[in-house]
Amino acid sequence: MVRQISPWKVLTRRKPLQADGNEGETKLNRVLGLWDLTALGVGSTLGAGVYVLAGQIAKDQAGPSVMISFAIAALASLLAGICYAEFGARVPKAGSAYVYSYVCIGEFAAFVIGWNLILEYVIGTASVCRGISLYLDSLLNDTLKTTFAEVAPMDVSFLGSYFDFLAFGLVVVFGVALAFGVETSTMANNFVTCLNIFILGFVIIAGALKADLANWTVDPASFTENSTFANVTIGVGGYFPFGFEGTLQGAATCFFGFVGFDAIATTGEEVRNPRKNIPQSILLSLLIIFLCYFGVSTVLTLMLPYYLQDANAPLPYAFEYVGWTVPMWIVTVGGLVGLLASLFGALFPLPRVMYSMAQDGLLFRFLGKVSPRFRVPVTGSIVAALFTATIAGLFDLAQLVSLLSIGTLLAYSVVAISIMLLRYMDYCEPEDNRGQKEGQATETTSLTSRTDRFTCGSVCKQLFNVHGLREPNAISSRIVGVLATVFCLLSLGLGVLIMQEHHSIASEEPWVLAVLVILIFLIFLVILLICLQPREVRSRLFRVPFVPVVPAISIFINIYLMLQLDSWTWIRFGIWMIIGLSIYFFYGLPNSYRELKRQRAGWQKLKYSDRL
Repeated sequence: MVRQISPWKVLTRRKPLQADGNEGETKLNRVLGLWDLTALGVGSTLGAGVYVLAGQIAKDQAGPSVMISFAIAALASLLAGICYAEFGARVPKAGSAYVYSYVCIGEFAAFVIGWNLILEYVIGTASVCRGISLYLDSLLNDTLKTTFAEVAPMDVSFLGSYFDFLAFGLVVVFGVALAFGVETSTMANNFVTCLNIFILGFVIIAGALKADLANWTVDPASFTENSTFANVTIGVGGYFPFGFEGTLQGAATCFFGFVGFDAIATTGEEVRNPRKNIPQSILLSLLIIFLCYFGVSTVLTLMLPYYLQDANAPLPYAFEYVGWTVPMWIVTVGGLVGLLASLFGALFPLPRVMYSMAQDGLLFRFLGKVSPRFRVPVTGSIVAALFTATIAGLFDLAQLVSLLSIGTLLAYSVVAISIMLLRYMDYCEPEDNRGQKEGQATETTSLTSRTDRFTCGSVCKQLFNVHGLREPNAISSRIVGVLATVFCLLSLGLGVLIMQEHHSIASEEPWVLAVLVILIFLIFLVILLICLQPREVRSRLFRVPFVPVVPAISIFINIYLMLQLDSWTWIRFGIWMIIGLSIYFFYGLPNSYRELKRQRAGWQKLKYSDRL
């Protein structure tokens, strides 16, 4: 007789890894190499951001110190990137943060992350297509806008003023191309990304020839002539016209310019030698992205003063300002090339996440059906393309872009938490599964098979590791899980305090300083207690250094940035989550429950036959 399984067991069950330590079999086609992955990460990130973001931040937030803002943002992105890199080496599966959280946290958390990744990639793709349409329209004197407004006007408050057929068509064309040939479409993406980097290299070299260090010196007369910046407070010299606080605010905005490299992590089952290529490509793509952002922002503020920047098209305007017409048109074409590369990078991961969730039964099974001829999830790719194309055509995405941020930051946070949990648990390493029988996939491994007893005394002793335990057990792993949760709550409190009471902190009010010191002390205490717990056996795979400090910093940065989002963003996020949870509880959970029950029954029969 099969023992009854509780709903909590299903919600928190973890996905096992391959017991042999290799990449495992996959229905998908392993055709991607190191340079393909690097091009995917770079192309999905270096889109409109590098052609627009640097000028906007320089003009409105950071001034010439925008290059420092990008450096700070690159460091924050690197913290998230190395967490993705370790999981890419450990768990080379399609699905990115969805699979990582399924392995280390549990099924319910994995569904929440996967559902948010779908939101991130859908809106990311739709916004890029809208951007391409508007970019072309600006070159064609609003011909597209006028035509579409006449053919398909829409008079609904929460929709766009017209149906954008160009944005709709772009998603469909790219989606079909991805559905019927990953290798061919990857070659096209490699070409477009290389062309984009070449154009950015031209911008940096040509801009350096027109650089003038005097443009980093603030001219007060310029502010009195420009009413927009008449009240700007001059900071430390001309390099920090908005003060260092403006540089930090610019860094928060710059951080979103690095969003997109995580597309690499969704390709785990289509990569040759993923345990090596995924970590290398993530770090290499982040390096290339940072160098491009840093170089462009530097020459841009040296070519003309920051307060004269054009917020919508800073690079073409800068070359027009110095009298170089031909480079201006080269940069204009480069913006279109970068947007096309971003479109590929945003659309490529979406069907992979849907495929991974459908394979686990948490989404409709037909979305995970793989074509035996093309070895890609054709049905899922086409459905994803049509859904995204409809949103791109219908919606004015100006108010929805912030949803990109909340989905990405939540995924980054969960990956960092998973790394923290993973380091102090031994069930994720292949060698720990050597004693498992086939069919025991859903059973908890060596952690819960031990007979460690949870008592107040044993927990208190293990909290400080009095006995000097060197290998993780059930108690130490559970302690790390609780401490990680406490750390997230403390980080949330510290972030709210800094955001709401930064003026009181600056004025050194006693009560604020007391609360600040207490929160910081508790955070350091939690990290210290985590450090005292026994760790997993060292592995030859890529590993995040200085755990738990590096994941902890990444978690705090992500939580703080999420707190900067407005209330409407959280409301839209809540609506999206209600839709997702309805799918999970009415479809995903029953399927998952039946699957766990079937596997449990098979495992118990296997144990009984072994006794015979």
